[in-house]
Amino acid sequence: MAALPAAVATTFGTYCLADFLSNFIQHPTQKMDYGAINGFFGREVDQAFWGTRTEHIVGVAGCLAVADHASQGIVSKMIGKPLCFAKSPGPFVVHTFAFIFVGVTAYVAVDSIMNPTIKDGDRAKAFAEGTYSSYVGSNTAWFEPFVAPALAKVAGPAAAAGWAGSALLPATLAYSTVKGVGWNDWGSSGLNDLEMKINGYSAKSE
Repeated sequence: MAALPAAVATTFGTYCLADFLSNFIQHPTQKMDYGAINGFFGREVDQAFWGTRTEHIVGVAGCLAVADHASQGIVSKMIGKPLCFAKSPGPFVVHTFAFIFVGVTAYVAVDSIMNPTIKDGDRAKAFAEGTYSSYVGSNTAWFEPFVAPALAKVAGPAAAAGWAGSALLPATLAYSTVKGVGWNDWGSSGLNDLEMKINGYSAKSE
């Protein structure tokens, strides 16, 4: 049993880094709001945690890591063997959509309940809108299991066999499409109020 917590922790770390890196794909020229960490970059701090990229990085990674390993266990029992994309591509793709949707939606639920920057009267709306965005975004991540095999053909099996090629790169690209398409989080879109300010954009309309 000790191996499972270690595996979940490793997955959590991978997803945290993937989310951070995906911001450079989605917002290559924009400054991001990382909350309390902003001070290290000489940026203004508005909220220390809630409503920042740091909240998203930690919260989504935690929910996804748990959902990922839980889904692997469930699907493996259903098909009667360890889940592997090479041997069971269909179930693996279903697993990919399922754990991403469940994990991201779980984060949306927690954020809708606990985030103090969301007004009490807006919490149900935030959850409904976030769940819909999670569904739309999760449907774009079907390609994630195909990234490592494609990398192997382009850069060789060794490149795809390591952690960066088999785990980090697929997760980073999936994060980019889930956030980008699901939440329209590209370029100057999808920015919070502080990000609008520090990037010199006009403030969001209320």
